[in-house]
Amino acid sequence: MGVIDKVKARVAVPMVDDQPRVQLPLDSIIMQDCITAMRALPAKSVDMIFADPPYNLQLGGDLSRPDGSHVDAVTDDWDKFDSLAAYDQFTRAWLTEARRILKDDGAIWVIGSYHNIFKVGSAIQDLGYWILNDVVWRKSNPMPNFKGTRFTNAHETLIWASMGEKARYTFNYRSMKTLNDELQMRSDWEFPVCGGQERLKRGGVKVHPTQKPEALIYRILLACTKPGDVVLDPFFGIGTTGAVAKRLGRRWIGIEREIDYVDAARERIDAALPLDESALKTMQSPKAAPRVAFGTIVENGMLVAGAVLTDAKRRYRVTVRADGSVMSGDTTGSIHKLGSVLQGAPACNGWTFWHYETPEGLKPIDDLRQTYLLATQI
Repeated sequence: MGVIDKVKARVAVPMVDDQPRVQLPLDSIIMQDCITAMRALPAKSVDMIFADPPYNLQLGGDLSRPDGSHVDAVTDDWDKFDSLAAYDQFTRAWLTEARRILKDDGAIWVIGSYHNIFKVGSAIQDLGYWILNDVVWRKSNPMPNFKGTRFTNAHETLIWASMGEKARYTFNYRSMKTLNDELQMRSDWEFPVCGGQERLKRGGVKVHPTQKPEALIYRILLACTKPGDVVLDPFFGIGTTGAVAKRLGRRWIGIEREIDYVDAARERIDAALPLDESALKTMQSPKAAPRVAFGTIVENGMLVAGAVLTDAKRRYRVTVRADGSVMSGDTTGSIHKLGSVLQGAPACNGWTFWHYETPEGLKPIDDLRQTYLLATQI
């Protein structure tokens, strides 16, 4: 039996009350004000929203370094509001439309700085969303505080919220644990500020002043969406969300009103290459994953009785028995039990501890379990 067929992207067209079906503008950019554009989208049609709204930085003028050189900060008109009250009104307006177009089991992520994230969080709670986590993006290379009047601002905050306290939502816990070397993923994430080849520039100048690193969006989409899910970014900028969504096999919709950003985003997304099927296949959650006994691997001839397993450092050796147990000297037991006994440890995950020999070197027997699952899933 071959590996499972390619996951088919969902392009379902939702019904909006008694109105006719409306086709979503999938994998495209809507060049319009975000509130107007979202009002034209059907209700309950989007699986996830990632939003990087204007921060309303309230800069009092140009920012200069001690040597007098200019700091390329956010001074664009789209980040300027007449008052905090005006920003509040804008925030509630777009969050209201976001809530209307999200599915009942959808979720929203919003990123911001200390200038705006608390106002966003208050509006999110007032509008009936349910905050699941706040995540701190700790910048490994933050811009210093040139004036020396405050702490260096070395992080931004993300809010992850569902549609309500009892609402269902997607969280690929197992994928996150796998991504984090089998440790639970924490809510403090460290990524560098976008730079190097990833930073889009034209004529030596940044195309967008607040371009986010693709790794940050990658983690969010991997954690909270499934292949084929529709991801909307109402502040699309230069298309980071679209590029990452394309790579991960998600559908995307971008809303952006600045033509220079739209042009850059289209060029960037066109160049993005989607991952192949095997790379997109992520670990299932323990509840969803079918259980596989080690004996099943032996029964199917993927390891034969008499095969020798070792740990990654070749300190311990066991022999596979016909019934799926393993033996070391006169001691026998399961792959988990004997692993813990030999190490003198309270527990052991035998799937990752024990390795088998291949022409390419040692590989964990968990590879055999994943191969079996891929070959037998429908």
